[in-house]
Amino acid sequence: MSIDDRPLTETLPPSAHHVSAPRGSRSAHGERRTGSPAVDIAAAAHELIAGLVAHPWGQVSPSVYETGRLVSLTPWLSGHAERVAYLLERQHPDGTWGAPDHGYALVPTLSAADALLSVLTGPAGTLPGAAAPLVRAADAALRAVTAHMCGPSAPVLDLPDLPAIELITPALIDGINASLDRLRERAVPGLDAWAGHRLIPPHGMDTAKLQLVRALLGSGAEPPQKLLHALEVLGPEAAGLPQLSPEDTGTIGAAPAAAAAWLGLQGPDESGDPARWYLETVVAQHGGPVPCGFPLTVFERGWVLAWLRRAGVPVTVPPQLVLSLTAPLGPAGTPAAAGLPADADTTAGALYALALLDAPRRPDPLYLYELDTHFCTWQGEDGASITTNAHVLEAFGQFLVTADPGDEAAGRYAATAAKVAGWLRGQQRTDGSWADRWHASPHYATACTAIALAKFGGRESAEAVAAARRWVLGSQRPDGSWGRWAGTPEETAYAVQLLMLTGGSFAPGAAAAVERARPALIRSLTSGAAGAADEPALWHDKDLYRPSAIVRAAVLAALHLSEWNVAFP
Repeated sequence: MSIDDRPLTETLPPSAHHVSAPRGSRSAHGERRTGSPAVDIAAAAHELIAGLVAHPWGQVSPSVYETGRLVSLTPWLSGHAERVAYLLERQHPDGTWGAPDHGYALVPTLSAADALLSVLTGPAGTLPGAAAPLVRAADAALRAVTAHMCGPSAPVLDLPDLPAIELITPALIDGINASLDRLRERAVPGLDAWAGHRLIPPHGMDTAKLQLVRALLGSGAEPPQKLLHALEVLGPEAAGLPQLSPEDTGTIGAAPAAAAAWLGLQGPDESGDPARWYLETVVAQHGGPVPCGFPLTVFERGWVLAWLRRAGVPVTVPPQLVLSLTAPLGPAGTPAAAGLPADADTTAGALYALALLDAPRRPDPLYLYELDTHFCTWQGEDGASITTNAHVLEAFGQFLVTADPGDEAAGRYAATAAKVAGWLRGQQRTDGSWADRWHASPHYATACTAIALAKFGGRESAEAVAAARRWVLGSQRPDGSWGRWAGTPEETAYAVQLLMLTGGSFAPGAAAAVERARPALIRSLTSGAAGAADEPALWHDKDLYRPSAIVRAAVLAALHLSEWNVAFP
């Protein structure tokens, strides 16, 4: 397979290689832009890069699930009242939390309900202010959970592929049931009907795996590193677990809830405990509520830098950011951050970014994750990730672009790229899209895969890419946006990138679609931090989360590419 044999990229828009034209000027193809307010792309990119340096642990939205865990596990930690207030503010009118889908709402709703009940039934002094709002919120949550998720007559849920959902759900139910039992001893007006009530796991889910994990760690066995991210499922037994100790950053499993579970309800024995100061750092950065995964340094920087460079956004990258991607790379690749195991997805993202930054590293660490037909995200992965393999394809493909013609490993790398491309083509859905386990929206998976196949998938990928383009054009909303549940700037950015990086707008309908999408992109970039905070979380962790710097990079890249959109009659 020849890396130069790329018919789908011969018509890439000039924005993949040049600085964007000023608003109101003519593009390289003579088409004048009109109507949209100006966005200084260079300034926005500079600000985004400066943010990576200023916030080395990352920029990510708070999580209802993780915040609820801290309310229940660490009422002694600073910001407790702010976390309770955050939960009350984020509840939907129907009593749930999270996405408008009961499968996605399950984990955040159970966590918030458990948190509010722990405040209402816990030790005296943990109640921040009047109980009435908490009682109303807890009652509404229990009604929603019983009717739609964990009651005997609740419908069968289409559960999303969220990490550890099969452990987290029964653990949360245990906590809620314990609080409902305490209502018998400590009556709370307004919740009398729930005293002694029992929730049950959703249809098709049981407690067997959770019991096995609890027994394993209770025996003194060393837990798999991946499990540490959800250490809180152990319940009170996680406190002070002797076989664990915090990372240098103070984190356990790169998760606030895991550190909180290890510290326990009584708090640290010493004020200088690193896990306590890790939590204080996370709380201070987010104002009380906390995200699911933190830090996410390598993951964030790899994605942001790669997406900006791939789109040709004018940006100067400080050497320290390049070093932050090269330094963690080892024989097994790199983890997203300290406290997590190395994985193929983060490793591929870092390698791809480095190649685009003219600092290529050989992709050999990825071979640790190679299977017969594709690559796993980590050894023993239960399932397979479309986007991990799309990123692996980009890592091998972009390294080959930079490699010396006589590189002895080039043949092996090219064969690997062809193998991954073939697997990706085989996973395409009949409508032309792809879906993945790391994101709620098919627009993310489809953009990642189609863009990778267009550039590195060879002639055999032409029809798959064309089908993806047809699906994107057919799924645009009347207002010009794209989105699974509603139109979002993030998903719109993925659709625009797909159209512009798999042949540009050089096809009937594509140019008009990109032009209709521009207002949503511009609004996102000009709305400021407050406006961006209202955009939905779509990325998979224990709860849905929004990596704000990564999403901003996607929107900025899409807007830059759209500057070179070419109108067709």
